[in-house]
Amino acid sequence: MSPSGALNPSPRTLDIHSVEEFDKLVGAGAASMHGWHAQSLDLRGRSRELGALDAQGAIFLGCTFDDGTEDSLRSRGALIFPRLHGIPFNPYRGTLYSATELYQNIGSSEYEATLDARVYEWSILPRQRASLDATLAAALHDHAIGDALDELLVEGDFADSGLVGVMGGHAAQRGGNDFAEAARLGRLLAASGLRVATGGGPGAMEAANLGAYLSGLSDADFAVELEALAAVPGYRPSITAWARTAADVVRRHPEGTGSLGIPTWFYGHEPPNLFATHIAKYFANAQREAILLELCNGGIIFLPGSAGTVQEIFQDACENYYGAPETITPMVLVGREHWEHRYPAWPMLQSLAKGRPMGGRIFLVDSVEEALAVVSAPPN
Repeated sequence: MSPSGALNPSPRTLDIHSVEEFDKLVGAGAASMHGWHAQSLDLRGRSRELGALDAQGAIFLGCTFDDGTEDSLRSRGALIFPRLHGIPFNPYRGTLYSATELYQNIGSSEYEATLDARVYEWSILPRQRASLDATLAAALHDHAIGDALDELLVEGDFADSGLVGVMGGHAAQRGGNDFAEAARLGRLLAASGLRVATGGGPGAMEAANLGAYLSGLSDADFAVELEALAAVPGYRPSITAWARTAADVVRRHPEGTGSLGIPTWFYGHEPPNLFATHIAKYFANAQREAILLELCNGGIIFLPGSAGTVQEIFQDACENYYGAPETITPMVLVGREHWEHRYPAWPMLQSLAKGRPMGGRIFLVDSVEEALAVVSAPPN
């Protein structure tokens, strides 16, 4: 599998991501679709072209055809995975999510009516997680998200960018110091040319994505937006009110700096934040956690948090502990009091790193500026 969780493509297959790409191949004189994988394409109006091509060995996932074309393709050796009915999401989607898609009409409707909420509701229906249809749909979906994430990082907007993870507690409240510091860190990272990646949820995750998104604002204008968000400190008791204040900020600043959020419907009670411009939302939490840590080639900054953040520290530490020296990335823990005394992860991390190549890549700092300096510095 690739770092994003998609199965590694065979060198003998060709992924077709758009109708334009299909048309270009046909226009260039293609005679066979052997090894073509077409995903979520509307191929209506192209029955003549499809009929003229050798279909043996082609795979179509969730595509739409003119009447009769599916039967023709199947009879000529193509494999067609149909659209799945009764499922509120597209398991064959070809792109990552955006906040606009997940929170469509949040300004006039309650959160419960959004796509994000409807998918979570579907996922927790009685016996749903044991249902073969549901398991298949979720697995296909997560593979498609991994494929889209690969495209973003390899040839999309984030290609050749240093990706720095920011981990921290979901409980950080808007208007509080922890939230403001996480937002400031996101601003500093984005302003230095690094891309921010988070778990995509509320609290410190939202703050880091927010800081990156509004990194082009002056300090004064940024402070105004922080204050506006503080009117609704958290997503409890109302996700709707929490999301609407964020949507208002996005409407005032529609051209923010891009960042990545990787949330999960496994924790559906924690909504995704609206400031990550690219959202890779998974059903499988373990897969999502591993992918987030794996993709952060610029290192990971751990802000004060509790059980979830501690888990992420040692999951990342395990990767670095066993990794080849060339693959080890910085681990930066922010807050000496927090990580030495309240949750003493730092002494354990030091013990693990002693005598290992990762020993020179772990850091304990007290400020987000120090954290930025660590991940910005070239490796020794």
